[in-house]
Amino acid sequence: MAEFFDALTDKHVAMIAAQPVFFVATAAPDARVNLSPKGYDCLRVLSPARVAWLDLGGSGNETNAHLIADDTGEGGRITLMFCNFRQPALILRIYGRGRPVLPWERQWGELAEHFTMLPGTRQIFDIAVESVQTSCGWGVPLMDFASERSTLLKAHAQADPAEWAGKHKRRRTSIDGLPVRTTDRYIAGDSTGLAD
Repeated sequence: MAEFFDALTDKHVAMIAAQPVFFVATAAPDARVNLSPKGYDCLRVLSPARVAWLDLGGSGNETNAHLIADDTGEGGRITLMFCNFRQPALILRIYGRGRPVLPWERQWGELAEHFTMLPGTRQIFDIAVESVQTSCGWGVPLMDFASERSTLLKAHAQADPAEWAGKHKRRRTSIDGLPVRTTDRYIAGDSTGLAD
């Protein structure tokens, strides 16, 4: 039932665009596997062989640490998974190599132009697609999307910029003690539509 592809097709891109949540998995040698859900309008398909995701400050920065620790010169291993919780049933995985790009780095401008900056933006992950897998998804439940949670965006929008930058700059290691490349730049982003 599973099919593999060398790159994203138009059908894959349409399926990805329809999903309100996706999942990111990374691993590094001698570290825990990290798996995180991601919401908001923060993923872009840049080409059939390249995607990017805008990352906000959160409780940790494991993806950053894993991609750096696992980097063999082409980025660290990363898997993105999308589940269609409506019809037709489908699971899509992107297997690739990724790198964190921080606001002061040369590649930032090229990637940032594809996004509306959100409050608390800390990095953009640039991911080279190595393969794409689709599978049936028949065991995934049917669910309806109610709305995004605004809690994280509100917290970032209401943060003191100096305190926010200081807090994130101090987070220099992962939960397993791996080094993390941190940002010290607070990005206020677009907080339009956030209630007080």
